[in-house]
Amino acid sequence: MSGHSKWATIKRKKEKTDAERGKVFTKLIKELTVAARHGGGDPNGNPRLRTAILAAKAANMPASNIDRAIKKGTGELPGVTYEEVNYEGYGPGGVAVLVEVTTDNKNRTVSEIRHIFTRNNGNLGEVGCVGWMFEKRGLINVEKGKADEDKLMEIVLEAGAIDMRPEQGYFEIVTPFNMFEEVRKALDQNKIAYSSAELTMLPQTFVKLEGKEAEQMLKLMEGLEDHEDVLKVYANFDIAEEIMMKMSA
Repeated sequence: MSGHSKWATIKRKKEKTDAERGKVFTKLIKELTVAARHGGGDPNGNPRLRTAILAAKAANMPASNIDRAIKKGTGELPGVTYEEVNYEGYGPGGVAVLVEVTTDNKNRTVSEIRHIFTRNNGNLGEVGCVGWMFEKRGLINVEKGKADEDKLMEIVLEAGAIDMRPEQGYFEIVTPFNMFEEVRKALDQNKIAYSSAELTMLPQTFVKLEGKEAEQMLKLMEGLEDHEDVLKVYANFDIAEEIMMKMSA
């Protein structure tokens, strides 16, 4: 698994605390609203909305907040109009960085994102400068105690998964973008619980970082992820897990 995937796992462990501060809720509400606006308010017919609802429930968001965000997206309730924007750039050591943003003020947001890159030894690039280094994939994590490894592998590969890898404490299942829902449905049908399920961008190559560059890269990730308009950040860095654990403590 890439260093960035390990970073995402470490960050998920902190989300409960972040949710208490309102950070995660703000971002999830935006995603719920945008997903409903583009694909409708029925999660059965809108995979993106279903994923957003699962993420909101995992963060212990009240059902009333979820319902209100969806209704703002479908127009049943008044709300802010958000625009989706993707930014690309480079971090320390030439690491490729993709940033998914939802904003109601694109000019303000791009200025703030550029500043975060600059102060952490990176730079915002042109559209397309690094996007080709990533592939859109589904990523599902199942805790090891929730399923037998051989049985789980049989189920997910038959449903269309590309790979299943054992990691510390869980199995990481990778799917093609268009088979994500099929694999997740197969897990649901077999009553196998998963700790996370998301569409993501997986890098095809990695840049190994150590020392000061590793520290700067993780500060860049923190800065971007803490921005209220940023939904997701993808990067192709490879940093030792013990360094990431120490910095995220």
